[in-house]
Amino acid sequence: MLVKLAWKSTLNRKASVALTLVTIAISVMLLLAVERVRQDAKSSFANTISGTDLIVGARTGDIQLLLSSVFRIGHANNAVQWQSYEYIKAQRGVAWSIPISLGDSHKGFAVLGTDDNYFKHYQYGKKQHLTFKAGRAFHNPQEVVLGATVAKQLGYKLGQKIVISHGMGNTSFHHHDDNPLVISGILAATGTPVDKTLHVPLSAIEKMHSTGHSKTSRQISRPQHTANHDDEHEHEHEHEHEHEHEHEHEHGSTNNSALLHNLNSTPGDLIGSTKQITAFLLGFESPLYTLQVRRNINLYKDEPLLAIMPGVTLRELWAMLDIVEKILLLITLAVVLISLLGMLTSLLATLNQRRRELAILRSVGARPWHIFTLLVSEAILITVLGCIFGVALFYALLIAAQSALQSQFGVVLSFSPLSAYELTLLSVIIGAGTLIGAIPAARAYFYSLADGMQIKT
Repeated sequence: MLVKLAWKSTLNRKASVALTLVTIAISVMLLLAVERVRQDAKSSFANTISGTDLIVGARTGDIQLLLSSVFRIGHANNAVQWQSYEYIKAQRGVAWSIPISLGDSHKGFAVLGTDDNYFKHYQYGKKQHLTFKAGRAFHNPQEVVLGATVAKQLGYKLGQKIVISHGMGNTSFHHHDDNPLVISGILAATGTPVDKTLHVPLSAIEKMHSTGHSKTSRQISRPQHTANHDDEHEHEHEHEHEHEHEHEHEHGSTNNSALLHNLNSTPGDLIGSTKQITAFLLGFESPLYTLQVRRNINLYKDEPLLAIMPGVTLRELWAMLDIVEKILLLITLAVVLISLLGMLTSLLATLNQRRRELAILRSVGARPWHIFTLLVSEAILITVLGCIFGVALFYALLIAAQSALQSQFGVVLSFSPLSAYELTLLSVIIGAGTLIGAIPAARAYFYSLADGMQIKT
């Protein structure tokens, strides 16, 4: 009877109750959204690279090496000599190795030079291997493999030719126009920096840079009396070349015959005469070799090198962001508390208006604890309904923001039932709503029957 009475009493105050429900629902939605993003961001962050035992690069900070080699953020201070890479990968217990060369870009996306081991051994998530959405891995220095985001945002197709630029970022002052690359494959989405990367053979990097240097040397050694004429000619040629690239981009990929020819290209040398790389990844036959080889690399005498364990460094990096997630959680909890205080204000504001109603209930036999239970039941009912609507809004937001967060930030949100921790948060909110509802209920408990009957209408 008290529950039924609480429901009818709540319906009788539609406007104030509706506003309270909206504020509670929005605060619950924000709390669950922040918590889900925090957990899934941490999971996506930790799963950026997996199955790799060591990352080796020039001696610098652990986090700086991780950011430059895995997340393509920042720049490596020094390079690793190819002879050092050959020596270390031949050490006992090394099962596989992946060389990495960074420093070039294409329209703001990082270009990574590597070999075919990258597609065989690189893993992300829960030891998931890279797969191709279309095409195949590169076979020679004239081919490039695109990440999913690169292909989607730039609208590239298999068989299309692209030009790599020297330097990182959106602005590049030197384009490797003499060495256009043909798209041989497009990787499936991974939700990691791989999606925003163009992958080329190490020999392609070496070829582009050697061509650029030789071209610069020829320009410096030209006779003075022909310099102006040649500059004008090359300037016109560059404009024509840029126009051709724009024309190709507007009209999409090449024709089918060219596409078939490109995909059936003859395999070639993927290493070339590479002398330096940015870093390399190592996988071992047994975890027992990891610490031993890491120690040997850090004490390597031929050049200063640093070997890091990616899992440990990822946890260290996330620990640096711990204060940020705690601040977000505190802000969200503050929003929830404000919404519950709004409910308290609403209940207290309507309490004086309901004193005659409560007095009538007392006159027909209701005891003080009945009045107390009635008002607490109303508070619980409002809080529970607010939580239910908040959960519904949370899943609606999850559906709407899922693809955007994955494409823009690489955060894969899991569309799954509420976790035990999330259910605990909801229970705490309902408990807090019950305690807040007990405040006006306690005041009503002490209202006397005579006080209620003496109120003038």
